[in-house]
Amino acid sequence: MERSFAKEIELLKLGDGEVFQGEGILAVSKALLQSGISYVGGYQGAPITHLLDVFFQAEDLLEELGVSVTTCTSETAAAAMCGASINYHLRGAVSWKSVVGTNVAADPISHLASSGVTGGVLFIIGEDYGEGASIMQERSHSFAMKSSLWYIDPKPNLTTITDLVEKGFELSEISNTPVMFQLRIRACHVQGSFIARDNKRGQFSGNAKLSQHDFDYNRLCHPPSTFAQEKHKVDIRIKKAQEFILDQNLNEIIDGDFNDVGLILQGGLYNSLQRALVMLELSNTYGDCEFPQLILNVTHPLVPSQIEEFCLGKKAVLVIEEGNPEYIEHQITAILGRADIQTKVHGKDFLPMAGEYRTEVIMEGLTKYFAAVRPQGLNTNPLQNLTDGYLEHKEIGTTVFKEELPGRPPGFCTGCPERPIFSAIKLVNQELGETHVSADIGCHALATLPPFNQGNTIMGYGMSLAGSMAIAPNFNKRVISIMGDGGFWHNGLTTGVASTIFNQDDSILIIMRNGYTSATGWQYLPSSSRNRFGTDFDMPIDEAVKGLGTKWVRTIDNYNTPTVVNTIREARTTTEKGLKVIIAEGECQLARQRRLKTENKEILDHGGRLVRTRFAVDDEICTGDHSCIRLSGCPSLTIKPNPNPLKEAPVAHVQNDCVGCGLCGELAQTATLCPSFFKIDVLSNPNWLDKAFHGMRRAVIGWLQGNQTAAQQS
Repeated sequence: MERSFAKEIELLKLGDGEVFQGEGILAVSKALLQSGISYVGGYQGAPITHLLDVFFQAEDLLEELGVSVTTCTSETAAAAMCGASINYHLRGAVSWKSVVGTNVAADPISHLASSGVTGGVLFIIGEDYGEGASIMQERSHSFAMKSSLWYIDPKPNLTTITDLVEKGFELSEISNTPVMFQLRIRACHVQGSFIARDNKRGQFSGNAKLSQHDFDYNRLCHPPSTFAQEKHKVDIRIKKAQEFILDQNLNEIIDGDFNDVGLILQGGLYNSLQRALVMLELSNTYGDCEFPQLILNVTHPLVPSQIEEFCLGKKAVLVIEEGNPEYIEHQITAILGRADIQTKVHGKDFLPMAGEYRTEVIMEGLTKYFAAVRPQGLNTNPLQNLTDGYLEHKEIGTTVFKEELPGRPPGFCTGCPERPIFSAIKLVNQELGETHVSADIGCHALATLPPFNQGNTIMGYGMSLAGSMAIAPNFNKRVISIMGDGGFWHNGLTTGVASTIFNQDDSILIIMRNGYTSATGWQYLPSSSRNRFGTDFDMPIDEAVKGLGTKWVRTIDNYNTPTVVNTIREARTTTEKGLKVIIAEGECQLARQRRLKTENKEILDHGGRLVRTRFAVDDEICTGDHSCIRLSGCPSLTIKPNPNPLKEAPVAHVQNDCVGCGLCGELAQTATLCPSFFKIDVLSNPNWLDKAFHGMRRAVIGWLQGNQTAAQQS
């Protein structure tokens, strides 16, 4: 079932002077090994899941280097791991999806920031900001400022990224402070090359273990130590960080011909800015720009002397800072104000207050900026025409069709085991009325969209039950909370189940047990049938909830629609008070199909008998009601013209991507829709019994057809 990362692992083995060719996130993995880390861990989430997935399969290499790799059940657990670096010279890196992961890990991050670290610590933050984001629009920059962590936002090229990973550990150690290393989506997936260095063994590791423990109360995040720690952060650690940033040239300065103006930008926006300058004919594809630029690969802390030196003598600078609030712009304004430097600071007055700074957004902002400040020697008149021409060309590209295309909201995969649950909830709602549904992060969040439209709130990963605790006692029907097995182990067991039982709330929890953390690439869970070591493993969810005191627990097969409907109905109508837990079991269909593809190929290659099931619709029986589509929303269900010339309504049709889950047929029976669905068994390598039955069927059908023809002729 697992994707193989054999090719990627070979790249991690490259030695000094060899050329690494690949994508950004894998380059980070290689840079970590070059930095001499002792441990790595984290919690999966786009766009940095790839980092952990590769490391999990590279255990032989990591064992050789003495690096331990840990599967963490949450971002909190991942950040807490880094407590190893407080007392000991152990370099470590942990990763998670930001900003939600940073929020979850807030408690241990703050403790680490206060205590300080001896060994270097990197938080690899997968920044998911912009139009393609799957989370709320926030940044982790504010967290770094609040806790006095250093924040790296590298230029999206592999040489800069890998250099800053190694320098990030040095920065962390010289200032005794954890470093947040932001990887934007584009930085994660940018393709490029860099000259590799040899992998290094950490000073201490699994192959060179610590022999002496270290106790220093001053390193404990506990009064009265915390007061001294805060003073140490402000008076010493931040100054050491700023000195290192200057000495090592972590931020980059590009000179230009137009010295009376300048551009200050986050490192991660460098490629988008250069593209915008090329479009405005103010730079070439090699980045030879005519305007001075200060590229902030480290966006916190800023170095006042560097800002002052760059701005001195310029009448204006434009701060290109994605997101809101404009922290960097405010800081630069304050730095220049204290130094009595009269350079005018622009930023959000010419660029959007929020949103992703794509090329066209920066292009428009630059045009307004140059038109307002009029750099000496620059003819700004053509810039507006170039911008208008580009935007007009883009508009033409988005309106090729004369009519507006219909919306196509994302939905569950074909055969997804979670679809039957929401179909069943709809059927029960027809009997008992609508009730509040507390949704959760994960694939099941797609049920908030058509055709289900179920999910009134989403409060965070594993937080659905906790998010319904104030609604349940104030709603005249039992509320339903939806949670995945990933969310259950991440957060839901303690914040939801334990709290609900402790408060004796009367509520319903449906746990989707599909066997994996599916939305992030099918990582194993505590309740998976196997673990990442390939051994059988199962931490039962039903025993966990019963152990906390849940009495009403049901485990159901998702594809048995009558049972699903009856169980949900019972949960909503039973007189028994307290938490009612329904564990809905059905393997993630994408993972299942990947697994079956390999298994089926092996069967066929050995000449074995193989039966594949799919469903179809009888055109003559289908009435064109299409309730099957409205109830399930399966991508393999569509419509086609009615072959009967006397009927106008199109008929339902099952496409060839059907995986034979049976939901459409089950719904047809349960909802008393129509008998038009029928099952087809596709048989490969039939045995003698199959051939005999096939011959008998053909003979009977031929005899019936012959009798029918004879009757018609008479």
